[in-house]
Amino acid sequence: MHITQIRNATLRLDFGGTRFLIDPYLAEKGTYPGFSGNLDPATFDEASAPRNPTAELTVPMAQILDVDAVVVSHLHDDHWDEAAIRLVPKHLPLFVQNEPDADAVRGQGFTDVRVLAGDVVFKGVTLTKTPGQHGSDEAAKLTGPVMGIVFRHPQEKTLYVAGDTIWNDDVAQNLRDHAPQAVVVNAGFAQWFGVGPIIMGADDVRRVCEAVPEATVIASHMEAVNHAELTRAALRDDAEAHGYAANLRIPADGDTITI
Repeated sequence: MHITQIRNATLRLDFGGTRFLIDPYLAEKGTYPGFSGNLDPATFDEASAPRNPTAELTVPMAQILDVDAVVVSHLHDDHWDEAAIRLVPKHLPLFVQNEPDADAVRGQGFTDVRVLAGDVVFKGVTLTKTPGQHGSDEAAKLTGPVMGIVFRHPQEKTLYVAGDTIWNDDVAQNLRDHAPQAVVVNAGFAQWFGVGPIIMGADDVRRVCEAVPEATVIASHMEAVNHAELTRAALRDDAEAHGYAANLRIPADGDTITI
């Protein structure tokens, strides 16, 4: 498999002869107001906050969109934005987590929207929806449902894309159930004021690496939105300091990891 880190949680996955675009966030740098999530809403100043995305795209759009299907883990703006709605070809098969998301995407003009339920086979690749939790119990009431996805193919190692989740019992069970040899985690430690982190931070990444020490763990969703607080350098330093660097990869935007 070839996993290209596009930006934020956006990945291009070449897997079993099929190309997937995952969680497309395609606007130019600075297009949208910054999220107030890590700041007190009472004092948040939209005019002075960093605008999102905070990083440029480094992969040409033609390459990003040269795929067979799209997977959208949930409809938050940094996973499925206005630019993606405009740019992604409307005829492409597009996989979502539930019927409400499917209805919303169909309303945006997409004609082949499919809900992941059970094992779904697409061009010989089996996609399996997995549970996650977008923050603490309190945070998840605000952030809503999310999914991860396991990809399997007879000629590939098993890949688990965990999605927007913290480390919890669901993630631990997913790792036990599917025994992936590659795992993508969203590791930017994004915050929601008053309820804490809504995706993984360094401690969560360490738990994943320790749970599957033979797997390659890839840190995504970093350095692209203003409410994400963990940098690649800080995660790398923590991994070296706490002994989980051996199976951790931290790609820069535009990097491709082959497994």
